[in-house]
Amino acid sequence: MRHIAVIGSGPAGYYTAEACQKQFGESCRVDILDRLPVPFGLIRSGVAPDHQSIKGVSRRYEKVALTDSVRFVGNVTIGADVSVEELRGLYDAVVLATGAPNDRPLDVPGAALPGVVGSAAFVGWYNGHPDFADLAPPLEGPGAVVIGNGNVALDVARILAKDESEFEGADIVAHALAELRGSGIETITILGRRGPHQIAMTPKELGELGELARAAPIVDSADLPPPDADAALDPGQRKSVGHLRAFAAGGADANKPIRIVFDFFAQPVAIEGEDRAERVLVERTRLDASGRAQGTGETYPIPASLVVSCIGYRTPPIEGVPYDDRAGRFANDEGRVLPGLYAVGWARRGPTGTIGTNRPDGFAIAEKIAADMPGDSGKPGRPGLDSLLAERGVDLVTFRDWQKIDTAEIAAARAGAPREKFTTIERMLDARTS
Repeated sequence: MRHIAVIGSGPAGYYTAEACQKQFGESCRVDILDRLPVPFGLIRSGVAPDHQSIKGVSRRYEKVALTDSVRFVGNVTIGADVSVEELRGLYDAVVLATGAPNDRPLDVPGAALPGVVGSAAFVGWYNGHPDFADLAPPLEGPGAVVIGNGNVALDVARILAKDESEFEGADIVAHALAELRGSGIETITILGRRGPHQIAMTPKELGELGELARAAPIVDSADLPPPDADAALDPGQRKSVGHLRAFAAGGADANKPIRIVFDFFAQPVAIEGEDRAERVLVERTRLDASGRAQGTGETYPIPASLVVSCIGYRTPPIEGVPYDDRAGRFANDEGRVLPGLYAVGWARRGPTGTIGTNRPDGFAIAEKIAADMPGDSGKPGRPGLDSLLAERGVDLVTFRDWQKIDTAEIAAARAGAPREKFTTIERMLDARTS
């Protein structure tokens, strides 16, 4: 019997568990550990609440979880409750699938002012993550700035711009919806250091901005390259730029009170304000011969009481695990970190790729585990972990417990919403017996 511990219950963790099931069959036991009492990581707390079709992938993970060979072990904190070194002593293989939940720092003066938040915190706030439920971002307006030209920036802008009726069928948490209802934001500026041809925005997400009930996307046609230059782009990118061209042609809609302004060739150089964010000082850029953005020295202010930085993520270090500080992920050689210790997903390669990208990644790691340990090591695995955590008084949460939490969240949902996510660990734990 091979015993495998996976740290992290997001897509990378569950795809790795599925891969180990197929690689080893009934001759393996996989424990998926998570700090929270609820599984699915990014699916629950990272995917936009109005993108329910994407969240549906969790049903696949449920099939994996409801087998004898895979077990969810929630409410366990690595470092506080059990160390990686202890897990390596208990399991044949330990796989780090922690993702990249920390924001990459915004390195400009004034970034620590109240009103400046990272996208992990802001997205966690409207998705009900316990760490960010009390964020209370300033929404009094009238200006907000979103820094970044990827899909997360689009998610943030869209959530800020939507009318309450457009959240029908979304699992946005009630406290966020109530605060957004009273928002005074009128202009949302999306800053990008480079131009339309360098965006990391996919067509579906970009196209959604053109369908909002009370907000109009605005693009300055002067920022767009000549139309024939689009021919060199890949089809998806070309479609995205096509949306930007349509936004430029459409202009502002006087019947829509909110503007989403794309400000290309613009980089933040400072956040200014008295005791809180009041404006973003922006420098105009141009692209050099290699396609890198260079400042021109021309600056201008953009009023903003809320600044959301969507410039990337980092994997948090874990004591005793080699770490690549420059890349913001665990140091590894194609997933191998140390003997018996592996990394998968964003913890291995950094925050790149889609949810589906993690599936082949998980199968590749399962193959490496099989190659590195062809036989049974005799390590205790699951019984050893249970004994250790029982000694330390850790209140484990199983997948069956999660199903009770899930049922309680669905029962507590407001009209038109699939669920009301509980935003404290205490409430989640209480739901197991309610």
